[in-house]
Amino acid sequence: MKRQPVKKSMTLLLLLVLSVALAACSGNGNPGNNASPPSAQPTEAAQEPPKEAALNPEEPAWALDTSPVDLTWFVGANWYAHSWGESLNSKYITEKTGVNVKLEVPSGEANEHITLMMTSGQLPDLITMGSWETAVKKLWEGDHVYALNELADQYDPYFYKVAGDGTLKWYRQENGNTYGVPNDSYSPNLMHETGMTAANQTFLVRKDLYEEMGSPDLSTPEGFLGALQLLKDKYPEYKGQPISPFFAQGNVPYGMTEYLQNLLAVPHEKDGKVYDRVTDPDYLTWLKTFRTAYERGLINVDFLVDSDTQVEEKTNNARYFMMVREWTGMTAVNPMLASGANPDSYYIAVDGPQNSKGDSAKLFPGNMDGWMVTMISKSTKNPERAIRFLTYLASEEGQRDLFLGKEGETWEMADGKPQLKAEFADMLGTDIERLEKEYGILDTYWMMRNPVIVNQWRPEKAPVIKQMEDFANAQADIDSGIYKGLDPLGDSEAAVAWARISQNWEEVLPELVTAKDEAAFDKIFESFLDRRDSYGFQQVMEFRQAELDVRKAKMAE
Repeated sequence: MKRQPVKKSMTLLLLLVLSVALAACSGNGNPGNNASPPSAQPTEAAQEPPKEAALNPEEPAWALDTSPVDLTWFVGANWYAHSWGESLNSKYITEKTGVNVKLEVPSGEANEHITLMMTSGQLPDLITMGSWETAVKKLWEGDHVYALNELADQYDPYFYKVAGDGTLKWYRQENGNTYGVPNDSYSPNLMHETGMTAANQTFLVRKDLYEEMGSPDLSTPEGFLGALQLLKDKYPEYKGQPISPFFAQGNVPYGMTEYLQNLLAVPHEKDGKVYDRVTDPDYLTWLKTFRTAYERGLINVDFLVDSDTQVEEKTNNARYFMMVREWTGMTAVNPMLASGANPDSYYIAVDGPQNSKGDSAKLFPGNMDGWMVTMISKSTKNPERAIRFLTYLASEEGQRDLFLGKEGETWEMADGKPQLKAEFADMLGTDIERLEKEYGILDTYWMMRNPVIVNQWRPEKAPVIKQMEDFANAQADIDSGIYKGLDPLGDSEAAVAWARISQNWEEVLPELVTAKDEAAFDKIFESFLDRRDSYGFQQVMEFRQAELDVRKAKMAE
């Protein structure tokens, strides 16, 4: 018993001697050499950066450590085709920060892909998912991702300076934590002040064909059907190409539901209560219009079943007459069509289906949710480098690097402001594929894009793009962003009910369009409403109402 204090004293003495000896060894030789002797293993405390430097809220912490590190980054968009390490800009950012990004893209549905990863317990370091995706809530609730505020407190408080209090507040959960930072996030005040609405929903037509037909009115069921009849009778082929009458982006869940409802200015709430938009009379009238078009052989079901490859092929060759499609998906196609053999074959935005009152569309603007949300998984071995890299990308410096590239190479100062060099501004309108693949600037790496910052550097859009953008801005319902994404996500009873309802609606809408007559249409729809109630639609409506009330309270803060 009496020997124990002696052992402790000897142990402490030996540790003290060893630490002094190691300090002496490290003091000899090259001051720039921080490598430990082979026989000595650095302690955990020695690996951590000095707290007094790392926790400076006025300076970004990424510059404290620019040693090489690999971070895997999952981008939840199966159409995303860019890589990191080949473009000039990605090489520059890696050289500057030490971070080499390994991009991962799902081959199928992002939700399914990330759910399998959650099951395995092995997630990429960084995860970017659509803010509406059910997997996002599962990642948060399942403790698969870090609270960004906790990482910021520990490794880089400069994060608070660049992330924005409004964004952090909007995404703050009941436990007080924020797990994701969005891209393309807009507040209503900002949209009112700047006129930048971020609205991207449009109704598009092929310009030369539409004008040759006499620019028919497509806003009423009668005009819509008349134009389709004219197309069938006189223009089944146009300038040597077979023409598909119609396309709806996102098929049933988006193009033929929420998107079409916005074109019809279907309200989101009435008298402070969330409105059931699917049962709106004007919406049902237009679904019946599509049924009539199918019955007359004016449309087929291609617009509900075409693969992404088929859609791309038809679009690139201007083979659609009308499209319910976001104009942002046409920024590469329209300039290509305008410079091709048929320079007027590009697409323009016009008034599409309208409600019985003839009201203009009320299109979704940008909103606080943004487009996609980026998170840091708990599988990462480098949480400190991950949060610092996100902080860098969110800062004005990082935004400039991501968007414009390296000064002197792709941009230069003009009248005191950064400006893209003329050759690259021209390339934007003539060869955007090369611009993104070889140089990696502008919207190539959009995962952390902040439009409030980057739009000041954005070159003037080509007229064939600006027409669509201006049309969307004019029809944007700036205050309706609060209604976007009200549906329950995750594993709650309401979320499970909504998943069943949504899946069933995807099956039912094609049945409605192909119904043999209006009576059959009504019967199919009534059966759907009965099933919807049995699945728990009331819970879904209660969730939507509660979520809307919370959002209104946040906006009022």
